[in-house]
Amino acid sequence: MRYSFCPKCANQLTLQIIDQYERLVCSGCGFVFYQNSKPCAGALILDGRKLLLVKRAEEPFKGYWDIPGGFLEAGEHPEAGAVREILEETGLHIQLDRLLGIFMDVYTTTGDPTLNLFYTATVIGGEARAGSDANGLQWFDLDALPEQIAFRSAHEVLALLRNGHPKNANTF
Repeated sequence: MRYSFCPKCANQLTLQIIDQYERLVCSGCGFVFYQNSKPCAGALILDGRKLLLVKRAEEPFKGYWDIPGGFLEAGEHPEAGAVREILEETGLHIQLDRLLGIFMDVYTTTGDPTLNLFYTATVIGGEARAGSDANGLQWFDLDALPEQIAFRSAHEVLALLRNGHPKNANTF
């Protein structure tokens, strides 16, 4: 997303090269508007070889299956965000097992770059139900996942989970 005006003084933003990157800089106060990736966290909830996916109720990828998760709140730790998002989307309380990987992506409705942290997790309580932004929940065998999976980062982390290391992933 391109912005035109400074959030501090409302003067015009202009493009300048700073640190070898094109940046928006305020023509009035000199404020540099850094456009960073938006942090997201999700969890691959496992029960043996079964994985819980949610069916998206909203764009982007409405009707596609997705790994439960979402955007972090300002200052929220990714682990806390993953636990919160899973409760909101599935009604389940989870225990995070480990950080599986970090993946870059783009949120297609806004064009914003995203930084996605994916954890493995197990259910420790709650009652499974689709949240307001989901049309359903379903357990899938890892060898029989649906074809319509939302987001490139979801495809990449699922490949990591099933087959080893995918391209362009930082894994732990």
